[in-house]
Amino acid sequence: MSNRQRGALDNTDLLIAKNLIGGKWIGGNRAPIAVDDPFTLDDFAEVPNLGEDEARQAVAAAAEAFPAWAAKTARERGAILRRWFELLVANRDDIARLITRENGKTFTEAQGEFDYGAGFMEFYADEATRALGETIPAPVPGRRLYAEREPIGVAAAITPWNFPLAMLTRKVGPALAAGCTMIAKPASATPLTALAFARLGEEAGVPAGVFNILTGSAREIGGVLTASPIVRKLSFTGSTEIGVQLYRESAATMKKLGLELGGNAPLLVFDDADLEVAVEAAMVAKFRNGGQSCIAANRIYVQDGIRDRFVEAFGARVSGMKAGDGFDPASDIGPLIDDAGKAKVAEHRDDALERGARLVAGGTEAAGRLFAPTLLADVPADAQLAHEETFGPLAGVIGFATVEEALRLANATEFGLAAYMCSEDPKTIARVSRGLESGMVGINTGLISTPHAPFGGVKMSGLGKEGSHHGLAEYLSIKYLCKAGL
Repeated sequence: MSNRQRGALDNTDLLIAKNLIGGKWIGGNRAPIAVDDPFTLDDFAEVPNLGEDEARQAVAAAAEAFPAWAAKTARERGAILRRWFELLVANRDDIARLITRENGKTFTEAQGEFDYGAGFMEFYADEATRALGETIPAPVPGRRLYAEREPIGVAAAITPWNFPLAMLTRKVGPALAAGCTMIAKPASATPLTALAFARLGEEAGVPAGVFNILTGSAREIGGVLTASPIVRKLSFTGSTEIGVQLYRESAATMKKLGLELGGNAPLLVFDDADLEVAVEAAMVAKFRNGGQSCIAANRIYVQDGIRDRFVEAFGARVSGMKAGDGFDPASDIGPLIDDAGKAKVAEHRDDALERGARLVAGGTEAAGRLFAPTLLADVPADAQLAHEETFGPLAGVIGFATVEEALRLANATEFGLAAYMCSEDPKTIARVSRGLESGMVGINTGLISTPHAPFGGVKMSGLGKEGSHHGLAEYLSIKYLCKAGL
């Protein structure tokens, strides 16, 4: 496949070099942001580098559009979201090509992300009609008490590079379904998917100003969004460090926050686990998106009785994996997003080996940003990979003897986003799933994300939930009404 053909779109209108504010596509006055291909390392597109002035314009446009959008019936809003979903589906492969081109993940994984991400638009197209209120029994005669749910107002979304479609749709879907308007700031490394998504929203009939999208300075744009009293809700997916900063900056305006932050997910494999199921769970939980996922299994704890068999079987699977061009059907994972990401994987590998870990599979680096899927065994519990999020295709197996030890090791982190466990014993499953300090637990599976279930963490992994009816509630406020004199 030639470079000219790599990632070519059927619908060339989806490759966009402008931003959308108040229904108008605009450029910028500053030097644009180059978007590179993580595999070829070539710059293949440019997007505007906007800042404070444009962010204020977007806030004003969203505020102007809010009353009319909130006044639409839930059914009317849902119909537009449904049309948006249908247009996404009609352009599925082109959106997946954009994801692979700017993110690097394999085309098959990009199609999987598309299906997951588009599912939020489909789900919230229906869920819009289910923002139900309450009638409360009155404590005295002659009164009626009600609790109504109404849109919170203008919302903002700041999204990461690792899932450029799905991390956006799971914010936009519920926000617009609830009756909010939105300003979105995608990651500068992967803006093209978000801009194509916005173009299809415009085609679906989203009114001007209801959805606005800005690329540019995260500091400048984020500063306007956090400081503005007009923006009543901020949803962010990214690092804990930046999440804490946004939390601090939003305090003065008392915003409602949704923060999906860093993870350090453990996978616990018990002696009574089905070996084949455990290996498959580890493969998905660790190597999905090349390990560049906030819910990736960062620490794999395996009980002593099954550890040797697990390492052998897991190592055979990892040895058979190939890192390469995301558009090559033979590739199992693509390149890492940038040089810093690759360097961190190498640092965690070297640290574990220096502390006595054993290399079972992979371990090699290739040209550019490729890193071979890697498995280390006999990793000591004090290795860096046991305490820091690797965010790459490096798996390390750490042993344990008892359930008590497994829970102690799993919970010895400030993070609590996701956790995984493999066991066939109902008592072990019940005890461990309740004992894990995390917002989500995968039991005998490494694939837990779905639009129908609440996604979110505890401790330093964030606030709030995305997905399900809980995700819709994040964009609604409750108003209490008391009628007297009846």
